[in-house]
Amino acid sequence: MANAGQEQPQALLPHEEPLPPRVDLWIAVVFFALGAAIVSVAAQMPMFREQQGEIYNWPGLVPTVHGTIVALLSAWLGIRSISRGALKPGAQGMPIRREGYSNARLAMAAGLCLVFTVGLIGRLPFWLAAALFVTSFIALFEWRREVPMAANLRRLAVAAIIGLGTGVAVVLVFERLFLVRLP
Repeated sequence: MANAGQEQPQALLPHEEPLPPRVDLWIAVVFFALGAAIVSVAAQMPMFREQQGEIYNWPGLVPTVHGTIVALLSAWLGIRSISRGALKPGAQGMPIRREGYSNARLAMAAGLCLVFTVGLIGRLPFWLAAALFVTSFIALFEWRREVPMAANLRRLAVAAIIGLGTGVAVVLVFERLFLVRLP
């Protein structure tokens, strides 16, 4: 019998189960190549010196930062997968198919992105469109049928707060800091 003060560990949902180490290693290799390619292409963009401007005016700055981050995170994933046994003989390959989660969740995410880009941007103020998108995304992927309604309503409230904060923060950062006019 467990102690009354201790909570039982919550079972992982199928989409939350970690992938086998060898799968993580292949994902790391692919994303490292992607990050390196992004940095390589960004390095070919005109440099700020050629444009007589500041480094912040270099068009390749943001892609270089993003590509570097992707490469570093994929290297971290690769190291972690190797430490988990990805290179050991008999390491597990592709996982058993997780029924209903992968394709349905991918379709929901793609649908939300499509609604955001085609349906919301340009029709609503950007901060509101971003807030609705983030709130909807969090609410959709955090809603659990098996938990009490009060817990789901708390998740929805947190999603709304995060969504509103994100919408306002994105507009402030881009319009005030980067001086980019948003639609």
